[in-house]
Amino acid sequence: MPDCHQAIVVGGGPAGLATSRELVRDGIDHVVLERGDRIGYTWHNLYDSLVLHTGKHLSTLPGMPFAPRTPLFPTRRNFIDYLERYAETFRLPIETSVDVTKAERAADRWVLRTRDGRALESMALIIATGIVSNPWTPDVPGRDRFGGRVMHSAEYRRPEQISGRRVLIVGAGNSAGEISIELARHGATVTVAVQSGANVVPRQLLGVPIQYLSVLVNPLPRAVVERVTTAIGALRGPRVLPPPSPTGCLKVPLIGLGFANALRAGTIHLRGGLHSFTATGVRFADESEESFDDVILATGYRAALGFFNGLIRTDRCGFGSRCNRVVSLDRPDLYFVGHNYDTRGALYNIARDARNAASRISASARAPNVQPSAV
Repeated sequence: MPDCHQAIVVGGGPAGLATSRELVRDGIDHVVLERGDRIGYTWHNLYDSLVLHTGKHLSTLPGMPFAPRTPLFPTRRNFIDYLERYAETFRLPIETSVDVTKAERAADRWVLRTRDGRALESMALIIATGIVSNPWTPDVPGRDRFGGRVMHSAEYRRPEQISGRRVLIVGAGNSAGEISIELARHGATVTVAVQSGANVVPRQLLGVPIQYLSVLVNPLPRAVVERVTTAIGALRGPRVLPPPSPTGCLKVPLIGLGFANALRAGTIHLRGGLHSFTATGVRFADESEESFDDVILATGYRAALGFFNGLIRTDRCGFGSRCNRVVSLDRPDLYFVGHNYDTRGALYNIARDARNAASRISASARAPNVQPSAV
């Protein structure tokens, strides 16, 4: 017989933990399924030097602040410790090493199939896998001919892997910026290939995290937000990266001025888009070629929704089509937490969306004969 719950949360990272805490508070029977062998598995496997771009006051999950001695911008280790303490404090019902391979419908319920042959049923399903668990690698022609090493930024851990080598980093996001700075400081010759650029903003403005200003500005029309972001970036000098594509998906600026300063100083080199690999390096969009020992694809992530097997629609950026931030347009008992990204920071949005989803599930549980509303 399948395990039955009122709700199932897929993902044991910050989005899953935040949602679970809210469901516990509302008395909803549920379980959190984490495919890794520990909570926050993805965070355990990100690069060692990672530091949050967002201040600790607006990067907490519902119900618990960071420890008082945590720095204003928590490190990866600080955040992992916080997640573990959070799960223990609220006694969240988490099962690790459970890999969901298929989600399907059976009458009015969700049925989840796992890699080890289990079946779990629930009335409501919350996808809290975020996007960092699913790295996206573009199909670049000629990769099989390249004699060097190619990795996604999700595989990068520390600069000793690449120090002293010629490395190309593809992408213009925050991972690309941070990894390129770190490698340049450890003796690598670093080039960054940028096809669609980014707005660059300081991490702090007059000692205040830029995120705190974003919370005030973000509710304004998108065009106004873009102008404000561009103006803030211009305070520190002329633009060094091309502007972001108007058709891009995640409109998050490159936070911190270290990357821009390194470009100006010539310690990191900038090239245009990548066309293809060659035997010894790459060919760029302008048809020029250059040799590299390593290529790091800092090309971002996509929502981990493959186990739906086409059961739901996705938008042009690969996220589940939804309304009211968290509710699926296809299934009113399907919710997404951790899929909203903007300048206020992923964790700020997770806290907001976890409460939103849990409130809707609780309302549905109180009126079991009424389908949860998607509007």
